[in-house]
Amino acid sequence: MGRSVAQVVAARLGRSLLELGGNNAAIVAPSADLELALRAIVFAAAGTCGQRCTSLRRLIAHRSLADALLERLLAVYKRLPIGDPFDVATLVGPIISEQAAEAMDRALALAREQGGRIHGGGRVASGVPSGGIYVRPAIVEIDAGAPIVQQETFAPILYLIRYDTLEEAIGIQNGVPQGLSSAIFTQDMREAELFCSPAGSDCGIANVNLGTSGAEIGGAFGGEKDTGGGRESGSDAWKNYMRRATNTINYSSDLPLAQGIKFAV
Repeated sequence: MGRSVAQVVAARLGRSLLELGGNNAAIVAPSADLELALRAIVFAAAGTCGQRCTSLRRLIAHRSLADALLERLLAVYKRLPIGDPFDVATLVGPIISEQAAEAMDRALALAREQGGRIHGGGRVASGVPSGGIYVRPAIVEIDAGAPIVQQETFAPILYLIRYDTLEEAIGIQNGVPQGLSSAIFTQDMREAELFCSPAGSDCGIANVNLGTSGAEIGGAFGGEKDTGGGRESGSDAWKNYMRRATNTINYSSDLPLAQGIKFAV
C-alpha cells in the first residue's frame, strides 16, 4: 500500500510521509536487568494484543540466558488476563478481526513447518464478550534464518531467537526488510553505545533498557527501509507537512541582479 501511495504522490511531484511495517526486535544481553527486560518484553509483545506499529515481534536473547528468560516469560503469559478491554483488569484485549486471527493461525502454522517450537497461541472461547475475537499470545522458539521471521504478522506472536555475539545479534535484528523500532537491554555502556551508533541498529528508533513500545513519541517518530521513512513528531516533523517559500522584497529603485551581473539597458 505504501509503495502504491508513494507512486501516486510522486506522479504529481508531491511528498509523502509513510509509516509502514515494523517487525521490531529487542536484544537481551548477558548483563541485562532481567526484571526490567521481562516487564518491557511482555508489554511490547502482548500489550494491545500485539497490534501496535511498535509491538515487539522478535526477541533476540543471548544463549546463556535465553532458556531462563523463556521460562519466566511463559509463566507470565499463562496468567495474562485476556478479555473485555473495558474491564480494568484486562491486559490483553481482542484481535481486530477474524481475518487478523486467521493470519496469526497461518503464521504459527508456517513457523511450525519451518522448525519453530510454539508456546501458547490459539483462540480463547470462554469468558469473552459476545462477538469478540480473542487469542492467546504466542512465543515461538525459532532460528533466525526461518523465512517467517522476515514477515510481520499484526498479532501477539513473539519469535525467540538465540545469539552468541553482539555483532551476530545486531545482524539478526537488522536482517529484515523493516526498520521502525528496536531495543537493547544491557548494563554495558559499550554495548549500548555500539547499538545506538551507525554500526548498530538500522531502525529509526533505538532504545536502551526500554521496550520497542516505549515513550519516545515526543521525539522524531518513524523508521527506515520498508517502514517507509519520514518522521512524525519531533522538532523537524513540520517540514513533512509544509512547503517553503522564499520571499525577496526590493524597497529601492535599483534592480539588484543575480551574481552581481551588470545588465544596462
